[in-house]
Amino acid sequence: MEPGWYRWEGADLILQVRARPRAGRDQWLEPREGRICVRIAAPPVDGKANAQLREFLAALFGVAKNQVTLLAGETGRDKRLRISAPNRLPPGIGPSSAA
Repeated sequence: MEPGWYRWEGADLILQVRARPRAGRDQWLEPREGRICVRIAAPPVDGKANAQLREFLAALFGVAKNQVTLLAGETGRDKRLRISAPNRLPPGIGPSSAA
């Protein structure tokens, strides 16, 4: 059974993220209140934090940046993202039973 902060849709992974911009460095943290916490160094100005979040998650999951899609939460800290066919899984995420 999957925790509430991620779910699989076929080979794609849907993440519930709480982004923390203006951090000292990009960092994957622990899940809290139904979301995975991710620190992002970029400020939340002109989409910079969202762009950096996509780049960070792409590197973390071993995919191209265009395989990380922001589905919801463009202007807030709480976001929903799709990772298309991730090649790697960070701690806390189990493989898809459909993959």
